Amino acid sequence: TEVKPRILLMGLRRSGKSSIQKVVFHKMSPNETLFLESTNKICREDVSNSSFVNFQIWDFPGQIDFFDPTFDYEMIFRGTGALIFVIDSQDDYMEALARLHLTVTRAYKVNTDINFEVFIHKVDGLSDDHKIETQRDIHQRANDDLADAGLEKIHLSFYLTSIYDHSIFEAFSKVVQKLIPQLPTLENLLNIFISNSGIEKAFLFDVVSKIYIATDSTPVDMQTYELCCIMIDVVIDISCIYGLKEDGAGTPYDKESTAIIKLNNTTVLYLKEVTKFLALVCFVREESFERKGLIDYNFHCFRKAIHEVFEVRMKVVKS
Repeated sequence: TEVKPRILLMGLRRSGKSSIQKVVFHKMSPNETLFLESTNKICREDVSNSSFVNFQIWDFPGQIDFFDPTFDYEMIFRGTGALIFVIDSQDDYMEALARLHLTVTRAYKVNTDINFEVFIHKVDGLSDDHKIETQRDIHQRANDDLADAGLEKIHLSFYLTSIYDHSIFEAFSKVVQKLIPQLPTLENLLNIFISNSGIEKAFLFDVVSKIYIATDSTPVDMQTYELCCIMIDVVIDISCIYGLKEDGAGTPYDKESTAIIKLNNTTVLYLKEVTKFLALVCFVREESFERKGLIDYNFHCFRKAIHEVFEVRMKVVKS
């Protein structure tokens, strides 16, 4: 079997680690997370929703002591692909920064290939100016601490996140993309597809988690990403009501799944099934969508190429 990359969720108690996991991977409503109990042991979970989103998440309780001899941190960090450190932006974050520095330096000694990601979390309660100021301050202090320790070569990525909007899904998308070895191939395929089809923007989504595993090289706009997420929810919800047989057999999302939504700004949202777990969501101008036959033909070629990428991966895994 394939060795799954490991994502560690770390941070102080009550920083929001378990809430992030429940909202992104278990479709829990953000309001329901208020009733989650504090994590008191390491929780491991396999996320094997699709051919590409395939990893383990380890949720660590905030009170873990790295100096405890019973804690084998070397074994844990050795198999880790990404380490997400969650900082509560509405709390005094000096203790969190000290823990971040300790965690990163320990992990880097064991495994220099870990991607270090910092989620500046719970920013929904801050004004726009305060968000920018908080991010700048945390970024500066964390990097200064590493520079003082002579570890400038460690790169930290920072994200402003909240479970009450789509920022947490976008941040997780960026983290997961770094763990997908086929990412350059997928991005190249999307670039070829949109340039030959007159499409403005295209995302390749994991339908279950609403993480986008690849997009073309044009910049990602938050509003565009939110519209894609809403569209996927609409398609799945309507399919669950009307798409199943009377006895409830079948799946709400299959190779016939497709959707077209026309927005009032002359843009068309177009969703097509790529694999059992992946969907392509495109933004097309109305005048370009008149050549829907061309788009569908190019999509057929794109879909075939994605399946070939997947087959190559399976052969590598088996060998």
